[in-house]
Formats: sequence, structure tokens, C-alpha cells
Amino acid sequence: MPASWKETLLHELNPSGQSDRFKLPRTCLIGIGSDLRGDDSAGVIVVRRLLADQRINSAPNLLILEGGSVPENLTGKLRTFRPDIVLFIDAAHLDELPGTIQLIPLDAIDGMSASSHSLPLSMLARYITSEFGSQVIVLGIQPAQNEFDTDLSAPVSAAAESIVQLMCDLVV
Repeated sequence: MPASWKETLLHELNPSGQSDRFKLPRTCLIGIGSDLRGDDSAGVIVVRRLLADQRINSAPNLLILEGGSVPENLTGKLRTFRPDIVLFIDAAHLDELPGTIQLIPLDAIDGMSASSHSLPLSMLARYITSEFGSQVIVLGIQPAQNEFDTDLSAPVSAAAESIVQLMCDLVV
């Protein structure tokens, strides 16, 4: 049975497998998506929920950024922070049930995103890796819908909350 997204993400953030509290590597979490298109806002919702929690927001090794539909505009902040890991969270067509969360291999992200960002995420990931030496991880959430002027669906909202909870457990 393949590892769950949580197990895989935990391994990426804690490769030594320490069971005690481990020191989170310098991690930048970037939420991607558009508020105008329902479940496409999943990544943005995750970062907004995390930013609202002062305990998370003040963690020294964690930078949380709202990338919206132009995450490439954040490269200056990445240059200043110098993350070991950049974790993108985005709605993605995974051919799964709505709300399914999966880590997406970098070689598979071309054309997978449900978002309407201007620069392909694969191109941005290659740039970040070559320019900053950061590991790039993409966490995708299967949307139920992404029609214009719709709200976040219940399964995608629950998925976003699962990601928020995992990050809170890691940092707090």
C-alpha cells in the first residue's frame, strides 16, 4: 500500500525519522489559487488559515506566503528567506475524489494544476531549484469544481483543514 500524503510529507520534512520534536527545515509554504474560482482557492485558504494562527505565523523556520495566481512574484521573498524546502499547495486535477490530497512528483506537474496561474508551476519549480537550491514539493488537492464565483466545496474545505492541522502539529 502506498504511503499516505501525510507520511510522505512528514518524511520529506523529517528525513531522519526522529520521533521526538524535530527541527523543521527552513520551509516556505506557498498557497496558490484564485478566490474567484471555487475550489481553485484551496491553497490560498490553507495559507490564510495558517497565517491567522499566531503560533504558526511566528515559527522561525517557516515562511507562509499567499501566491494567488502569480506565485512567481514571490521569488524576492524566497531569495531573502533562503528556504531548504518550498511547499506549494494548489488545487490539482488528480483523477480522484474531491478533497483527495496527494504529493505530486515534480516530473508530473506539467499541466496538472487546476489553477489559473500565469507561469507553469513546473517552470517555477525548476527556477526555484536551480536558483536557490531548494527542494520543491507540490501538494495537490482534487477540486470538486472551480467555476467562476463559487464557494469552496465541503470536501476541499475539509482537505484544507487537514493540511492546516498537520502543519500546526509539526510547528506548535
